[in-house]
Amino acid sequence: MMKTPVSVGALRKLMKELRAAGKDRKPVALGGAGEIARTLERELTRGGDPSAVRVGAPQGAVVYVHIATGDDEAALRAARRARVPIVAVAFDDEPLPYVLATDIVRVGPGERLPVDRIAAAVAVRLGEAGAPLAGRLPMLRGAVCDRIVASFARKNGIVGVAVFIPGADLPVLALNEVRMLLLLDQAYGLDLDPRQRLPEVLAVVGAGLGLRAVARELLDFIPVAGWAVKGGVAYAGTRALGEAAIRRLQLVH
Repeated sequence: MMKTPVSVGALRKLMKELRAAGKDRKPVALGGAGEIARTLERELTRGGDPSAVRVGAPQGAVVYVHIATGDDEAALRAARRARVPIVAVAFDDEPLPYVLATDIVRVGPGERLPVDRIAAAVAVRLGEAGAPLAGRLPMLRGAVCDRIVASFARKNGIVGVAVFIPGADLPVLALNEVRMLLLLDQAYGLDLDPRQRLPEVLAVVGAGLGLRAVARELLDFIPVAGWAVKGGVAYAGTRALGEAAIRRLQLVH
């Protein structure tokens, strides 16, 4: 029987870590322009947990979304001091203190509140931490899942390029793929019980091994650019696995 690249111990440790992260019930805090913040609160909580979003101070939040008013420094400074990630929504091109330009969602004249773009900015800012939040707020789910898949596809593409010893990359690639799968499950509100998730994990590991076999076959035809082949297969394969997992989760939810 072939030994799988992900040990039982590593799998248990991963599930324990992600389940602990899933117990964090910190909400999204909204601040700044009050009426717009309340509108955004209604949009983000649609079909989800109302306690996952609040209008108020950034302290104790998982992320602070600030609606710019022109008098923003005090609120943004408070979020920075509380070490809460910030996403800002601005209605002009002026810079905002304590906020990276990439974390500002610009809204044009007459444009409706771009909830999808705000959700995408939150997903980028939170990374993996967005998965438990998406489990409570379906409005964030698509953006968070897309971000998770893109991130792990990129990571595995880099691993595929960087590791030259045949087979040495398998444990890293497989564990990344399993982590991606479990985060997607978490984003859809599923419990990461090992007994329930084991069939999915085994399927992902098996698919990953199949993709690695394809890469080895291709190396026989393109030996000179083998690093590019490995990286490309790792990237494309991980993205395909993630997108297939999302489609499966969409069908059952």
